Amino acid sequence: MRRLLAALVMCLAAPAAADEGMWTYDNFPSDAVAAKYGFAPTQEWLDHLRLSSLRIARGCSASFVSPDGLVLTNHHCVIGCVEELSTPAENLVDEGFYAPTLEQERTCPNFELNQLRRITDVTERIHKATEGKEGKAYAEALSAEISRIETECAKSEDVRCDVMALYNGGLYHLYEYKRYRDVRLVWAPEASVGFFGGDPDNFQFPRYNLDAAFLRAWEDGRPAKTEHFLRWSRVGAREGDLAFVSGHPGATSRQLTVAELEAERDHGLPERLFYLAELRGMLTEFQNRGPEQRRTAGTQLFYVENSFKALKGRWQALVDPALLQRKRDEEAKLRAWVEADPERRKKFGGAWDAIAETQRENRRLIDEHAMVEGNRRGALGFRSQLFHYARLLVRGAEERTKPTEQRLREFGDANLPAIEQALASTAPVHADLEIAQLSFSLTKLREQLGPDHPIVREVLDKDSPESLAKKLVEGSRLGDPKVRMELWQGGKKAVDASDDAMIAFARRIDPLARKVRAEYEARIESVVRANASAIARARFEAYGTSTYPDATFTLRLSYGQVKGWMENGEPVAPLTTMAGLFERATGAEPYALPERWWKARSKLDLSTPMNFVTDNDIIGGNSGSPVVNSRGELIGLIFDGNIHSLGGEYGFDPATNRAVAVHSRAIVESLDKVYGARRIVDELVFSEEKETARR
Repeated sequence: MRRLLAALVMCLAAPAAADEGMWTYDNFPSDAVAAKYGFAPTQEWLDHLRLSSLRIARGCSASFVSPDGLVLTNHHCVIGCVEELSTPAENLVDEGFYAPTLEQERTCPNFELNQLRRITDVTERIHKATEGKEGKAYAEALSAEISRIETECAKSEDVRCDVMALYNGGLYHLYEYKRYRDVRLVWAPEASVGFFGGDPDNFQFPRYNLDAAFLRAWEDGRPAKTEHFLRWSRVGAREGDLAFVSGHPGATSRQLTVAELEAERDHGLPERLFYLAELRGMLTEFQNRGPEQRRTAGTQLFYVENSFKALKGRWQALVDPALLQRKRDEEAKLRAWVEADPERRKKFGGAWDAIAETQRENRRLIDEHAMVEGNRRGALGFRSQLFHYARLLVRGAEERTKPTEQRLREFGDANLPAIEQALASTAPVHADLEIAQLSFSLTKLREQLGPDHPIVREVLDKDSPESLAKKLVEGSRLGDPKVRMELWQGGKKAVDASDDAMIAFARRIDPLARKVRAEYEARIESVVRANASAIARARFEAYGTSTYPDATFTLRLSYGQVKGWMENGEPVAPLTTMAGLFERATGAEPYALPERWWKARSKLDLSTPMNFVTDNDIIGGNSGSPVVNSRGELIGLIFDGNIHSLGGEYGFDPATNRAVAVHSRAIVESLDKVYGARRIVDELVFSEEKETARR
């Protein structure tokens, strides 16, 4: 790991080097690609790939692969849908799913696909609205202007508009998406082959996964028609091929200040790791209660184990002194450049110290916010789908009485269709899992903040975490989407009058949670945003836009090669084969192959490439991203990174960072000879290549 990080930090200078970069489509370095590889993507090529690419609102990437709305993504990106469609009598997680006809394709509850249609620079509007403001005034002005811009953009429920801060607020871009809200499952393999190797093989290579699935976007009761889709390569990825990855990397921290990185190293990451480790243990115990518990908690446990391993890798990167020393040197160089000019010093000079002060003085607020308010994935102290519904209803009822620009940002008019879709979801809520998770998280709330904290006293009163969780879950009817929609449509009057136990609980604690949020936004978030924006502007003056912004779950394009690496002096080959899948199978989890694979073995071409690696720059959120060649043909499907890529949160090492993908030939070979899914194979539009790889 130390050798890896020593190489990693050499790549952290401001201008991007090697094949580094998660580039926005409006600033892609085509000239650099041409200089190295002899191919320059044209604007037409870029536009086609952009419009063929999709974002799954749950946190993954995907792409259109036929003119009739057929969508390719990862198995692990649809496992939530598969689990929600399963029943005790039909366990699709273990058995897999294939719809032989259009009519048999099943609707994924609360599933949304986004296609990026337009990017607009709104930086001037944002900076003008927030100019000269600090603290609470800055936060309110920023939120209000973002809400206005998004509302102006979202002219119908089929349009989603997000204002995104790039370069830590140096730029603000409006991303306008077409929304596909009728999404249906077409095919997903068994979990045992979709996640073959399980947690032991996660972030490793060689790999032998069929981490692939097909969805379909529907419109007006028919398969969606799309002009832009990716043709399928019969040959697929070959060693040395130029490869492009188009997807939605979730978040990176390559432009954070040293003070922020130190806070992550010393507090943020350790606290999150402790939480996940204990949650993993609780979910494992829950699964051991019986087959139904194993089924209903499977997806939760997968994401927890994946997150734990990823965050552990990030923490290991930060504890290596070489990385932070390199960051200190970079920061000192930029600060010296700022201090050398009185005008620059006046505009930017105090930004680093202001951010450092928030990290030193406001740990209490950071902990309170994480436990009580949280991020888009929810508060760590209230881990419950029913509570999530209750908070949406309680806050939505209150916020919708205000003008859109005065609301909490997530309740602006532009975001209401997505909230309504979530509330109308038919996904089942499992009471025993709800009680177990809520009991756990309430215990962590008390542990983290202390039993005498006023929020803890208000939340628990005389109850234990276990008794309160049981009372709230058993006393709630919010598992029924009809009940939720009646409350949403009834507005504040209906929500205020509701005697639902979870609604009453959310109403009771909401004033305290709002207070925590307001204080956090005024004293931490707004200070960090304003000063990070100042640092970004200083960096622009010094370096220009020769680099890319940190990942923000917006569409990015990276380039690289199908290429192995050296590990402990030995070469790691870039491709594996189907033969290796059978050799690795032991018959016991996590290396147990489904019976149908053994039955199909004699029909398979075992030399078919299974998985491969490239040196493309990716991060979490890129799961499901298509890998395409210079002709724009699909040659693979991203599903993971190697262990070295975990340091990619803070920088990129071209020597060892690798993206891991399913080979395009493996997908077709499996569909045809293992699953008998000829309907899908026939729908794919194969490229006109002379070589024929599929038998």
